[in-house]
Amino acid sequence: MLTNTLNTNEIKDSTGAEVEFERLSTGPGAVTIFKKIAETPGIPHRLTISHASSGSGKATVRRSLVRFDCDYANQTTYEKMTFSAYVVVVVPEGMSDTLTIPKNVLANLMSFLATTGSGTTVLFDCTGTGAQALINGNI
Repeated sequence: MLTNTLNTNEIKDSTGAEVEFERLSTGPGAVTIFKKIAETPGIPHRLTISHASSGSGKATVRRSLVRFDCDYANQTTYEKMTFSAYVVVVVPEGMSDTLTIPKNVLANLMSFLATTGSGTTVLFDCTGTGAQALINGNI
């Protein structure tokens, strides 16, 4: 269970600086939303965590989502835009007797996003191989 305040370096920005969030709402169902504590009024910055199961028996699948949404007000046109980043982990609960495989695929994703081919340091500045592909739109 997550604490009501995420303020001990659980979340960082691209400079590696801590970003603090507090629980805004829980539910309905398995959904929790956090808000950035120091967000600009009218410019929401949210963290959403949710879980949903479907199927039955060996075909039961749980989809878990972690999503960040941050609004931005363009200083020239005053249009509000939303930037989003999220990850979904799908776990076939009915056929998985171990969590090793979902842990490995999540580790694959995290290392691809936050490191370079030869590096072992986590890169918060989005210069990791996968982060570069996402930010710049290249393949």
